[in-house]
Amino acid sequence: MRFDIITIFPEIFDSYFKEGMISRAVKDGTVDIKVHNLRDYSNDRHSTVDDTPYGGGAGMVLKVEPIFKALLDIVGKEEIPCFRKNPGKVHIVLFSAKGERYNQKKAESLSEIDRIVLICGRYEGVDERVVEKMVDEEVSIGEYILTGGEIPAMVVVDSVTRLLKGVLGNEESILEESFSKEGYLEYPHYTKPEIFSPEPGNDWKVPDVLLSGHHQKIKEWKEKMSKKQAK
Repeated sequence: MRFDIITIFPEIFDSYFKEGMISRAVKDGTVDIKVHNLRDYSNDRHSTVDDTPYGGGAGMVLKVEPIFKALLDIVGKEEIPCFRKNPGKVHIVLFSAKGERYNQKKAESLSEIDRIVLICGRYEGVDERVVEKMVDEEVSIGEYILTGGEIPAMVVVDSVTRLLKGVLGNEESILEESFSKEGYLEYPHYTKPEIFSPEPGNDWKVPDVLLSGHHQKIKEWKEKMSKKQAK
């Protein structure tokens, strides 16, 4: 799978993508991540990518031209939605506060796509012609305002990458995760030691059932706790 990220702050992604699961997925070729600086596609020597909004209002708006030029260079004219004559091979996402709410079901859907372009909005917003002509969907990761789409881009890359075959060491963990099915939140987890005492006489114990070795009772406990967590 390939991710193309369009942003005015490309360095933001360096440390996150060079660590842990995503780094391993890149090294073994499971994913390819390319970060593109939107300012490289500006029309002037000042690398301007935003301007004041028509009709007045607070803030600045990302311009249509640099984003169009970036998409032309990255995916080609035939993959920009308004010019497509056949089903697209690339899925283009714009992060926006008014976009569809991102969830595990959406992550699973995106994990089936071979190439995804993520456009990181900034400032007051993005020229609406980008929304109308150049993207397949707008996505929001929550009911709050961020300064830009860079963190949402990391969220999508992380949540989608971990669903790809071979990325997680234990494939079964995906099936038992929170939000993997309707009304399910993952059961509590415990590990050694069996008893932790932060102070004398105050013992925090692992539930006895998990130490019993009785697989059916453990399964029933996990199911019960999952339902309880989901309430």
